[in-house]
Amino acid sequence: MTPLPQPGHADPAHTLQWLAAGWRAFVANPGIWIAQTLVLIVILAALGFVPLLGWAAAPIALPVLAAGMVAGVEAQRRGEALRIDHLFEGLRRHAGNLLLVGVFHLLGLLAAALVAAAIGGSAVLTGLLLGAFAGAGVAAGGVMLGVLVFTVLWALLIMALWFAPPLVLLDGVAPLDAMKCSARACFANLLTFVVLAAMLYVLVWVAMLPAGLGMLVLVPILAGTLHAAWRDVFGQPPALPAPDSNPESTPDAS
Repeated sequence: MTPLPQPGHADPAHTLQWLAAGWRAFVANPGIWIAQTLVLIVILAALGFVPLLGWAAAPIALPVLAAGMVAGVEAQRRGEALRIDHLFEGLRRHAGNLLLVGVFHLLGLLAAALVAAAIGGSAVLTGLLLGAFAGAGVAAGGVMLGVLVFTVLWALLIMALWFAPPLVLLDGVAPLDAMKCSARACFANLLTFVVLAAMLYVLVWVAMLPAGLGMLVLVPILAGTLHAAWRDVFGQPPALPAPDSNPESTPDAS
């Protein structure tokens, strides 16, 4: 059995290096990246209109498409030409495992929503039974608690998903193992990923200002950032230098 990749340590300052790597990947071929992002957005929007199952299709497809974008960054790193159809690399390689990651993504979202709804709903019901001002306070507090619980569970799900696409596609890790490795890596570098999340939150708001057009740039940068973070956290240490075979340099045994 192939051993699972073990996460290493990354300082918070590494987040700037990851974002810079994402920017460099984008400016190396901005036209193809923007076209690829447009295709991604159209696919996710179209999946949302699928009758009955549209609400579930996009969360399942997202890890597959994310893996394809990371594959494009990896191709650039190897000196290969970036293509729009790199977006579908996840369908050509390890498609079943990446789709399973998407299924686990969907199930995680549903579980988080159900837990939050149960907390908020029970609080509202209790508030109705109490009536008047006390009941309103209980209901409002319960709804806020439900939102907080959903936010925490969603953050945990994001940790499990963050590295899963490259681990499955590029490292050949099984879906559940990839999500466990991803969560372990995020917890082992919690401060670093809190800093990264805060920076990405600001960047998303900035990208949304010009009618959302900034997302055509930010999405490829995110792919490059994810690729750089994966290489940094799960990268193999350099090999030890080979022993010197020159007899003259070998110390005398006597």
